[in-house]
Amino acid sequence: MHKILHRIIFYYEEVIKIDLLNLNIQKFIPPGGHTLPPLPYAYNALEPVIDEKTMRIHHDIHHMAYVNGLNKAEKYLVDAREKNNFELIKYWENELAFNGSGHILHSLYWTVMQPVSHERKIPMPNTLRAIEKYFGTYDAFMNQFIQAAVNVEGSGWCILAYNPAFKHLEILQAEKHQNLTQWGVIPVLTLDVWEHAYYLKYQNRRADYINDWYKIINWEEVDRRLSMAKRAKLPMTV
Repeated sequence: MHKILHRIIFYYEEVIKIDLLNLNIQKFIPPGGHTLPPLPYAYNALEPVIDEKTMRIHHDIHHMAYVNGLNKAEKYLVDAREKNNFELIKYWENELAFNGSGHILHSLYWTVMQPVSHERKIPMPNTLRAIEKYFGTYDAFMNQFIQAAVNVEGSGWCILAYNPAFKHLEILQAEKHQNLTQWGVIPVLTLDVWEHAYYLKYQNRRADYINDWYKIINWEEVDRRLSMAKRAKLPMTV
């Protein structure tokens, strides 16, 4: 009886293992109900790495455009289902993927940065263990991440993501917002390398932007997101 109770308690401890300080209950978002998340810091908080003007344009105009585009696509598809008219389905599915991915990646991007004064040079222990387990060393990981970011073709992202199917981290490039992904991955660190993210300050010097951006990574937030991602399940067999 004692062993059974112990197993029951252990099970529920695992199920309910949530960081209450970081609890973020996600609510159902109806079609067309997406909103622009506020920045978790002032527009000038990331200077000198990212200037205030770039942040205002990037967040208030570019990110807002993806939110509006996502809402528009979802509302159109509601209308299409009601009228059973899917003549423009290819266009609106593309808009759904492009703008939805843009909204998600930008929302993460704002949270995984912090002022230079808060700089933490290495990841938190949980994240560092996951990095070293798969990439070998932290330096090897960072070298691959930087090279992947520098060599994104055209406009896109460099993403550190956790794949619950493989139970490990992976570095992925994304062209635009939605191309070249692995299904099921959960982004934990996102780096925007569209030119609108850095052009006012760095012009065409993407590598300089990336090397400076490394100084403002919020490793505590990355660690929190990795802990949540590790709870996800994506079984590859029945």
